[in-house]
Amino acid sequence: MIRVLGVDPGIAATGWGIIEAHGSKFQSVDYGFIKTSPHDSPGKRLMIIYNTIREIIDSYNPVKASVEDIFFARNKLSAIPVAQAKGVILLALESKNMETFVFTPLQIKQALTGNGRSDKNQVQEMVKLILGVKEKIKPDHAADALAAAICCQNNSALGV
Repeated sequence: MIRVLGVDPGIAATGWGIIEAHGSKFQSVDYGFIKTSPHDSPGKRLMIIYNTIREIIDSYNPVKASVEDIFFARNKLSAIPVAQAKGVILLALESKNMETFVFTPLQIKQALTGNGRSDKNQVQEMVKLILGVKEKIKPDHAADALAAAICCQNNSALGV
């Protein structure tokens, strides 16, 4: 059994998900999101993300982690805060000596659906199917984090 943490960075909401891999079978252990308040200072928001990621690692003991890379074409105004969030996530993972992988949204979509241009609904449906989850995974950030974890484990199994 291998436990993997997936993270979808964001300053307002950072998605996270823990999966277990038993050979080629995956199951969801837990998932959620880290919400920060726009009323807090940027530093406080980043500290909340950093501390919560470390707490998740302590609670679930994953052996490796996957972080979704930033896609800059969507919203250039949010790129810098999201990049800052990604930075503190990587720092939190490193501080816990986690083996960490970063995958682009295209790589994650390709790994789950076979098509790097899949939409969010297709990815969400594949995450549910792979993990055997019946209900929609909410919020989308958590589903994206679970997708990153699945991508990581699939790529690790291939020796990538």
